[in-house]
Parts: sequence; structure tokens; C-alpha cells
Amino acid sequence: MLARSPYVRVIALDLGKAFDSVRHSTLLHKVSSLPLPDEVCNWIKDFFEYRSHCTRLCEEYSEIIDILASVIQRSALGPATFVINGGDLHPVAEGNDLLKFADDTYLIVPAENSPSCEDELHHIKQWATANNLHLNQSKSAEIIFLPRGTRSTHVEPPSLLTGIKCVNSIKALGVTLSSELSMSAHVCSILESC
Repeated sequence: MLARSPYVRVIALDLGKAFDSVRHSTLLHKVSSLPLPDEVCNWIKDFFEYRSHCTRLCEEYSEIIDILASVIQRSALGPATFVINGGDLHPVAEGNDLLKFADDTYLIVPAENSPSCEDELHHIKQWATANNLHLNQSKSAEIIFLPRGTRSTHVEPPSLLTGIKCVNSIKALGVTLSSELSMSAHVCSILESC
């Protein structure tokens, strides 16, 4: 996108407690619509059904309740089922993109589509609500990527999004990127951890 746009807006979206909130009934409906063999669909259904929880404090136990929402994050099915759950989330405006990896979701908007950002966020918020999730705008962040060698003073800044902070660097899937696409912050972070 940077090859044909003066800047690209990337909004790292925070879906609060995403793995804990996925409703089993919604997820299983989405799984059933996939071209999977019946045995696989039934196996996934069996994985999520008849789960319950109780809490123990000292020698006292709470009432046992059924678990109707949540994906076990560190299970083999956790990230895959979360991706299935988010498979029906698509951008509203042509030319925008959504990248999803488990519960990490990134809205990517080229400069010419910048006015569509609020509509995209509204759409994502509606999708999240319909899927028992919550878009936490205060923990989401926006970064504006510029082509290498471009100074930010030569680019007209877009209007700020309501409730989302604009940052100069962002950690995406474990890699720290700066708005100039420099890897120096990532290298420094790795060296500090060594």
C-alpha cells in the first residue's frame, strides 16, 4: 500500500478478554458452515460441550456451572477456533484490509481511504458485540506508516480517531515496528532482553 499511498494507517485492535468471551453456540454455528467432514465438526462440538467449572476456597466448593463461552487459549484448537470465529469479519471499504492472527487484529487503511476509518471501527464494534466480544478502544493503538525516507512533515496527518491513541512504534506479533519501518527499536528491545 505504501508504494501507491503517502501513508498507511494501521490500527491494532484490542478485543478485551477475547479468548474468554467466544460464545460456544456462535462458534459451533460458524464451524458447521465450513466445508469440514461431519466427524471433524462433531469432534470440535464434543470438545466444547459439557464443560463446567467450580471454585474451591480452602475446603469449600462453589456450585458447578456450565461453561458456555471461552476458547482454551493454549489448547491445540484455541487459536484455530478463534480464527474461525473471526472469519466473517471483513473491512467495509474496498482497498482496506483486516489482518487477523488468533486474537491479534489489525485494520489497515491506505491514505486515500482515511475517511473510512470511523466507519470501519463502527463496523468492527458492531461485529464484536454480535459475537460476544468487546472492542477496547482505550487499549487499541494506531500507527501511521510512511514510506522509507519520508519525513512526517511532508504528510498531511489524518484526523485522530475517537478513543484510540496514536503511537510512533507498535509491537505486532512480537516485532516492534516504527512509523518509518525501521527495525532499530526491535533490535534494541532484543538486545536489552539479552
